[in-house]
Amino acid sequence: MIRTIRSIQGDSLDSISYRYYGKSVVESLLLANPHLSNDVILPIGTVVVLPTLVQPTQSKQTIQLWS
Repeated sequence: MIRTIRSIQGDSLDSISYRYYGKSVVESLLLANPHLSNDVILPIGTVVVLPTLVQPTQSKQTIQLWS
């Protein structure tokens, strides 16, 4: 599900990233909001799309030492 928010005073994509995701996902935010690529500090009230992040599946690679 895609959510949208409005920026508050002093917001940047990095601060929004940490506030809503708890980690830096600036690249994902830029993909969802290509019109924001030139803004370091967002103007107050800027609409920002918060994309749903897909959790990568982790797999352990094993090697066989002996045959």
